[in-house]
Amino acid sequence: MKPHITQSISLHALYLCVIMSKAHIHTYDICSLGMGKPASEDILVARFTDYLAAHPDIKFPHRHSFYHLAFFTGGKGAHTIDFERFPVKPGQLYFMVPGQVHSWFFEGRIEGYVVNVAAGFFNAFLQDAGYVERFPFFSGVSAEGVVMLPEEARPRVVALFEKMLLEMDGTEAYSHDMLRLLMLEMFVKVSRVTRHGDAPQEPPHNYVLLRNFRKLVEQHYMQLRLPKDYAALLYVTPNYLNAFCRHMLGKSAGEIIRDRVLLEAKRLLINVDTSISTIAYQLSFGDNSYFTKFFKKYEGVTPEEFRKNIS
Repeated sequence: MKPHITQSISLHALYLCVIMSKAHIHTYDICSLGMGKPASEDILVARFTDYLAAHPDIKFPHRHSFYHLAFFTGGKGAHTIDFERFPVKPGQLYFMVPGQVHSWFFEGRIEGYVVNVAAGFFNAFLQDAGYVERFPFFSGVSAEGVVMLPEEARPRVVALFEKMLLEMDGTEAYSHDMLRLLMLEMFVKVSRVTRHGDAPQEPPHNYVLLRNFRKLVEQHYMQLRLPKDYAALLYVTPNYLNAFCRHMLGKSAGEIIRDRVLLEAKRLLINVDTSISTIAYQLSFGDNSYFTKFFKKYEGVTPEEFRKNIS
């Protein structure tokens, strides 16, 4: 697995120490990441410096049970999401969905904003409970969730975050509704400025089918491994599903299913207290040797080697 950036030896050593010192990946909810104020079960907006000062341990690999947004306006370092590493740069927005594993390592002072928002926060506003998932940066694919804003668009996004902070600190009526409006405005603006102008606009039903397929894979990848299983659930033919996935994502349906199994295997391998055979069983492989062959075929290393070389 090729890293996205070159890091110093000390950073690699720190990352390895962090991984191996945490046998289990902690999952945070919004209430556990409050900022010294009455905890909200729905949303938190904070400046990055304040957030890091209040929660120094969140540099360790962890998950969230909510959507997590990070916008960097200053500083540098590295951010790892589901084993893909990205360089931190001013102007970057990171969109993470519930369940993704991430960690970060910063150099010096970091400036920016953090938003934690519950999956159902927008449901009181929108008839479509899956509306937010239409935005490409909420696909759950690490690279799709990292957005580099054009320089001319950054002041507008900063202004929206500042308005969100005022709503979080204020006592005005309908503050949560205003936060919903501001965040939806931000999602739309980010989608507009980062969309390639010459890219063809897909019909809405294509995005619905893609979203439904990804949801089914997320729900059933432990048991269902063949495209025909998902094609039946989606009322399409396996050939159509494969052609559709290649058109939308550049991968076959089988590759998408396989990638989800591999991702879960990597997440489980972080836990050094769990044996390889136990992981194979959890992932519904017939035996340890079959799992090892599968993992090495697509990752180029055995599960044991991956665990050793995680840095």
